Amino acid sequence: MKGSWAVDRDESWQVIDEHRARVADLLAGLDDGQWEHPSLCEGWRVRDVGAHLSLAPTARLGEVLGAVVAARGNFDRMIRDVSVARARRPRDQIVTDLRDVVGSRRLAPSTVWRDPLLDVLVHAQDIVRPLGLRFDSPVEAEVEAAEWVWRRRFPFFPARRLRGFRLVATDADWARGSGTEVRGPVGALLLLSTGRAAGLRDLDLTPDAERELGSRL
Repeated sequence: MKGSWAVDRDESWQVIDEHRARVADLLAGLDDGQWEHPSLCEGWRVRDVGAHLSLAPTARLGEVLGAVVAARGNFDRMIRDVSVARARRPRDQIVTDLRDVVGSRRLAPSTVWRDPLLDVLVHAQDIVRPLGLRFDSPVEAEVEAAEWVWRRRFPFFPARRLRGFRLVATDADWARGSGTEVRGPVGALLLLSTGRAAGLRDLDLTPDAERELGSRL
């Protein structure tokens, strides 16, 4: 549904809980090399992403403010530093931390309920795609997350990053932007909207459009 929300708050929390549990089970089954494998997030290992996924519902305001100061106000650096610090925990503890937040409705400072939905949908792909694994999500939840990326803007700013392109989902009634059409599954468009070049391979693109988009990610 173009320009409107796909799922409500309760439905989103249900997806969040299911995905946190599924990612915890996935992590529990990985071997040593997979835990240390680079994720889609530059400079993040799989274990860093796994640790990050329990951060939002457990972070305290003082911890966040201290991390912001240490990172000199750089949001991306702050998130990475805190996640990497948590990732020093034993693997079993990282899995337990994630399982323990299933059912939690606690939000990180300055966030709303759509943020953890976006977080878990995208970070699940950050983990599985470099490992050659698959992790499917409900299309309606992917639409909700994609719409939120465009409305929230920070920190991905997709309208600016993808200026001159129109994203059109082929598996849902969702589109954003204007210009050259980029068509494909909304999950791939979500990755594109959050700066992940891995989404490009699932989209219908001309070689010129692929090169241009790749240069922006």
